[in-house]
Amino acid sequence: MAHVAVTGGAGFIGSNLVGALVLKGHTVSVIDDLSTGLLSNINTDTSRFHQVSLADAEGVKKAIIDAEVIFHLGARGSVPRSLKNPIATHDVNATGTLNVLEVARATGAHLFFSSSSSVYGRNGVLPKDESMWLGPMTPYAASKLAAEAYVQAYGTAYNVPVTLLRFFNVFGPKQRPDHEYAAVLPKWIWKAMHDEPIEVFGDGSQSRDFTYVKTVVDICLDAMERKVTHDGAINLAYGNRISLLETIEMLRKYFPNLQVNFMPIRPGDVKESQNSPVLLKQLFPDVLPMDFEKALSETVDWLKAFGETVANGPTVSD
Repeated sequence: MAHVAVTGGAGFIGSNLVGALVLKGHTVSVIDDLSTGLLSNINTDTSRFHQVSLADAEGVKKAIIDAEVIFHLGARGSVPRSLKNPIATHDVNATGTLNVLEVARATGAHLFFSSSSSVYGRNGVLPKDESMWLGPMTPYAASKLAAEAYVQAYGTAYNVPVTLLRFFNVFGPKQRPDHEYAAVLPKWIWKAMHDEPIEVFGDGSQSRDFTYVKTVVDICLDAMERKVTHDGAINLAYGNRISLLETIEMLRKYFPNLQVNFMPIRPGDVKESQNSPVLLKQLFPDVLPMDFEKALSETVDWLKAFGETVANGPTVSD
């Protein structure tokens, strides 16, 4: 068993991963500044918790210096949030990643980094693959691309073992639904649960390659157990191009009276998203993704049963 550090471990994806690591018997250290994550997502009896900002180099070092594996999932998320405060986004996402890499450089820990499909930005070709040019459209995407560059540079220059995963629209249990920058699926489900209209920015024809959080966790565990490394990024999505209008029709099965308000397109929003999962399937042949409608059903059920546990977290503001 290993000592594993998870940055952003009190957040949505991080806390799902922490729970899975604990079940497998690993010692887990959680690093989170609780700006969007929730302490209630973490069982402090089974994992070590450190309330530290990624921008705090010394704090990060003290928290993860003895970890053999680091899952660097912590980030200042949201495209609109980055447009409001690009410097804060850079400090956490780019400089914060550099701080984590410095620890991995000193200790030899295997670093798994979560990037974002937003780095493709202006590249409108579908489906996406890892060989394509990248064109960030927002400070958030730029900060993730800067972090990717540092991760790959440290892998080459200092022989730090690194695995770079690009996440595409991850959703599922424990995802906060109730703040200004919440992701689209939990926000829609939460509003529908409370008989409030949902908002669609644009005409709804835009598409997303939604990925269930359990699939992400399965990939992360498999990558750690088999020590998977790769020279470049690995897109983590299975090519499920689903439009927002199609998603709304699926939600109407659970919320027949769902109301929709169409709003102007937001700056920085990507029109289409779809991955070509050839590399992903080659590297992780034993991981099978859950059907989107089934995953959506599980997410609705979880929010109905436990949504209040993640709906009253800290106010996310700038």
